[in-house]
Amino acid sequence: MTTTCTRRISALAATTAILLFAQAAGAADLMPAVEPTPTAEAIGAVSPWQIRVRGLGVITNDEGSVDGVAGSDLSYSDSVIPELDITYYFTDNLAAELILGTTWAGIYGEGSLAGLGRIGSTWVLPPTLTLQYHFTDFGAFKPYVGAGVNYTIFYNQDTDSATALHVKDSFGFALQAGFDYMINEHWGVNFDVKKIFLRPDFDVTVGGANLTGNAKLDPWLIGGGVTYRF
Repeated sequence: MTTTCTRRISALAATTAILLFAQAAGAADLMPAVEPTPTAEAIGAVSPWQIRVRGLGVITNDEGSVDGVAGSDLSYSDSVIPELDITYYFTDNLAAELILGTTWAGIYGEGSLAGLGRIGSTWVLPPTLTLQYHFTDFGAFKPYVGAGVNYTIFYNQDTDSATALHVKDSFGFALQAGFDYMINEHWGVNFDVKKIFLRPDFDVTVGGANLTGNAKLDPWLIGGGVTYRF
């Protein structure tokens, strides 16, 4: 084989190699980028913690009585308060919620006690823990129902027409229904209604007489606010 022929063969081989390399590079550029497969850690990255800040209307059931006083009745002032709740999700459907807030209430005589006017007042701290079921088939709209227990603490009690007043701390049951509407992964708006079955006993002194009774508060807690899911 002559030197000229050898050179031609080498040049042809080099040209072929360059063309093949260029073709492979172009094909690689045209191939769509492959997204990495999400890991199990990334899939489960949504936090189980959630908080809400609400404005809450506390609407009481105006019933109650003083033992041994015929025709006695009681009523209580309603209020609007700020409220914080903390929710922990065990699963997408099951969660526990703790609500925290405090309010003030006046206690008024009614019926045969109407002449007493305002008997006294108290601050009320009603932490409530509910177990909730969240429905997950409605997209951004996330309704839920719940039931739980309440323990109400009465503090800073004061008197008006009475000379002494002691409303006793009390347990009660709670029912709940509401919904979140999620604007994005973290933020949403909330509407919530709770019914607390709360009937504390009390001791009161009026006109030198030491009396006992029962306050049938049974308040509705109706609130709306902002949801944040961590």
